[in-house]
Amino acid sequence: MPTCHGVDPSPFVRKVKVICHEKSIAHDSEAVFPLGVSDEYKAISPLGKIPCWTTDSGRNIPDSSCIGQYLEKTHPEPSLYPSEAEDLGWALFLEEYGDSMLAGACGTVFFQRVVRPKFLNETTDEAAVKEALEVTQPPLFSWLDKEIGKKEFLVGNKFSIADIAVTSPFVNMSYGQEHVDASKYPNLARYLAGMFERPSFKKCMEAEAALFA
Repeated sequence: MPTCHGVDPSPFVRKVKVICHEKSIAHDSEAVFPLGVSDEYKAISPLGKIPCWTTDSGRNIPDSSCIGQYLEKTHPEPSLYPSEAEDLGWALFLEEYGDSMLAGACGTVFFQRVVRPKFLNETTDEAAVKEALEVTQPPLFSWLDKEIGKKEFLVGNKFSIADIAVTSPFVNMSYGQEHVDASKYPNLARYLAGMFERPSFKKCMEAEAALFA
């Protein structure tokens, strides 16, 4: 059986897990904490990042974006990548927006409020949280609020990798007891409420809750 290496609360591991739930892909999980990974893990994931996916044949595929496209090829239904060229290009951009921008902006809250006190026995830097909430996040959230508008899904009126990648970092922010302000970003808040209720995301969040108990 294939194996997903990582820890479930990672927004990038969650991306892969949501894909697996959507496509009913059975797999094993191997816990790898993203800080201070071993040389053994770097042998299968050269950049030392999580997740990494080990296929049935033993090939190791690092990086959630690469894993997602691999899973789309091996399990094409239901499709999570748009078939139309322009929609695909836009979905891949939004995936990058989630991975490179939102993951950091939302992840600061999660790291400071959850990882440092609960797993590293360190004190939360509330100044870093304040900067994320008041400086880093507003322009990102404002753009996304306008882009979403009244849409249910981000691309092509269908749930896709764009929705997965954009939503996942907000799950982490919620674990840090911060949520999108509906008075400032009404479209984004509405959209995320719907995504959080999607069965694939709910299954992930239920599994992750046990780690914070």
